[in-house]
Amino acid sequence: MNIRLRRSCTALLALALVVGIISPPPAVALSHFRSKPATVWGHVYAGPAAATVSKRVPKFVFLEKKSKFVVKYNNFPDWAKIDFQSAVDVWAENFSSSVPITIDAVWGRQASFGVLGSARPGSYFAGFDGAPDQSLWYPSALANAVAGRDLDPANPEIIIRVNSLADWNPRNDGAPTKSEYDLESVFIHELGHGLGFLSTDSYDPHLGFGSIEEPTPYDAYAQTPDGKRLSDLPSPSVELGTALTSPLVWSGTLGIKANGGVKPLLYSPGKYEDGSSISHLDEATFSNAGLDSVMTPNLSAGEVFHGPGPLLLAMMQDMRLKPPAGIAVGIPQLVRRAVALVSDGSAIVRFDPPANARSAQITSYTVKNLKTGAEKSTAKSPLLFEGLKNGTSYTFSIIAHNANGASEPLQTAAVIPQQGWKRSVIDTSSDGQHLTSATFNGQPVIAYTDSKSGRLKIALWNGKLWKKITVDGSGGTNGRTSNAINSPLSLCVNGAGIKQTLHIFYSDAVDKDLRHAAYDGKNFTFEVVDGNGAQVNLYQDPVRVRTASDVSISSACVASASGIQLFYRDESQGILLGATKLRGASKWSYELVDGDRATGGRTTGDIGFHLKALFDGGKTYVIYDSVLTLNARKDATSGAVRIATRTTSNPAEWKYLSLDSSGGPTAMTGYAVGLIKTRRGILATWLASTTTSLPNPNQVRQAIISTTPNITTVTTESYGTPSKYLNSDGKLTVFNCQERLCAFDLTDGDASDGKTRLIAKEQNPNGIETAWVVANRVRYLVAGIDNKLNLLRP
Repeated sequence: MNIRLRRSCTALLALALVVGIISPPPAVALSHFRSKPATVWGHVYAGPAAATVSKRVPKFVFLEKKSKFVVKYNNFPDWAKIDFQSAVDVWAENFSSSVPITIDAVWGRQASFGVLGSARPGSYFAGFDGAPDQSLWYPSALANAVAGRDLDPANPEIIIRVNSLADWNPRNDGAPTKSEYDLESVFIHELGHGLGFLSTDSYDPHLGFGSIEEPTPYDAYAQTPDGKRLSDLPSPSVELGTALTSPLVWSGTLGIKANGGVKPLLYSPGKYEDGSSISHLDEATFSNAGLDSVMTPNLSAGEVFHGPGPLLLAMMQDMRLKPPAGIAVGIPQLVRRAVALVSDGSAIVRFDPPANARSAQITSYTVKNLKTGAEKSTAKSPLLFEGLKNGTSYTFSIIAHNANGASEPLQTAAVIPQQGWKRSVIDTSSDGQHLTSATFNGQPVIAYTDSKSGRLKIALWNGKLWKKITVDGSGGTNGRTSNAINSPLSLCVNGAGIKQTLHIFYSDAVDKDLRHAAYDGKNFTFEVVDGNGAQVNLYQDPVRVRTASDVSISSACVASASGIQLFYRDESQGILLGATKLRGASKWSYELVDGDRATGGRTTGDIGFHLKALFDGGKTYVIYDSVLTLNARKDATSGAVRIATRTTSNPAEWKYLSLDSSGGPTAMTGYAVGLIKTRRGILATWLASTTTSLPNPNQVRQAIISTTPNITTVTTESYGTPSKYLNSDGKLTVFNCQERLCAFDLTDGDASDGKTRLIAKEQNPNGIETAWVVANRVRYLVAGIDNKLNLLRP
């Protein structure tokens, strides 16, 4: 049905909150990397019967495991799980990684009956700390292994599809007949693709053009006979297309050594084969090479492999090393899109490589401070230029170098560093990965998570100190879980005076159920609201009950004297669900809010990745994003920011409004959303992209909710690309800028860049979530910065 996509008192007391924050915090190194979803698959095809039937060699010893694989099975029969686990165990003994490798394995029909299995990485990453070559794109599992950390904890490292209709040997004996195929052998092959034995090339047979948009280490080691690397050839081009349909060899020293001193020949037939060409060893050369034939494009019936083979392992090890430089052609052209961004006592100099970066083989860049003459050399963008004076204007030039010479310099526009906000620490042991706030019994309360411990905590202000309490995620009784809490949080309060109840909604990383913790000021009670149903409650079903879907992506709640309303995304079907518990009720009532049909103002978009809710005393407002179309890379290319409202808890009374949608200069909208009640009305904020920035946002938009909203747009060129998260207190709108925190003031309707201010210079590639609190009549921003939970103010 839906598109699937896989984010106050006295002055002395106020001063006590910010004591020790007059001096700016120490500088930190930039943490930045790029990521792209993987779209190219590597296949293994069913070949003819083998000349002789082989048999798997039994294991006599258990080797030490070098990595841990975690498999999520989809529709797998039990016998197939046994063969898959055997293949996983083999790779765990041969692929080294301190980061667990998650696999999403699907048992079902393939597009082509002749394809036994297909695999691809989850994503590709470039420019991360520890990458052997900063210009190349490393597949998820290999990138994590090299980086020593999970660069994308929300997604699997490998995705595998298996043809359920193939003639498999289901006996788990490693002895297929001449008409059967060995499933473990297919898994060993496909895991090789998922771990990185895969080119990202594509070929247009009509024009003869070849393309490699994000070259990988595999592409850097694949060479033409005259020594040109695939990764260096212009893309798209006929030259690259010719290379993809001509002989290619592997240039890694370890692979060459394992092949007897001869460069291994890759599979590159004159007629390009999607999913086979380039990403395999040559069939004719290696089909009878024993274990080294495991990565040929075809698996014969009756053929069995019990390991990856020495050549494959050597080539995989090559990809952990920096590939030797290719042949530099000409001198570098000008770098592109150079910009200097505001920071505290520093500037971030960001630029794109020259258009001929591949063929020119850039060795380094020189960034020069034109005011002081100071120079720094770097291998990648961005570069942090420190030691600057706040309030002073600076410009920079960037020059690209290679073995043949240097480019002309490109100069940035002027930038003026500025001081960030002052801060104090609430909790030194929690990074505040997710957080939200409310007023409880007349005092501010903050709910927040810690990504390292997986704990959910609250901090309560008592007028003098912050009292910190662990809520969940550390085990215990009465409904608590020992699973890590890693989801966005929602917080709401009902009751009167100092006899209120605090409601916290959150999800755990394992069961992915939506949990509820209620706190009366003394004791907690716990329950699971949804996600633990007997089966998935399909969107077509008019009877709404608990569902077995993943409901851990987003949630938003409102509470009043009449009860609690909770809204959340159903990840299994891409719809927005609701659950209501009226005062005095013992059970939750469930509903489907939006995403099921295109009538009555509703939508069939994939909705609720980003979600906020608000109750203004008479009406409930829910703001959420809706994705309508995707491109081949699974990037959202059109969508909307939607508002749903009602004055009761009746599911039939929802009214819908598309606040902003794709069209004209707006390509996509709703990368993050916010909602706040102001004197002027209900203020909505969100992120949007233009056609030139897609798939990334490049502007912050906001409007007072009405049938004809007046949308104000802010661009932040000198502060960096805006990204999740964002929120507003009605005066200042805070958002992530170049993975840092910035804010702009639109109270006078002025959207000029001069109203934007830097809050904190520390970067977090996962985004920095924020909330507002008022303690002793002083308003503070709360944020997790430098692995601590902080209060900040100008």
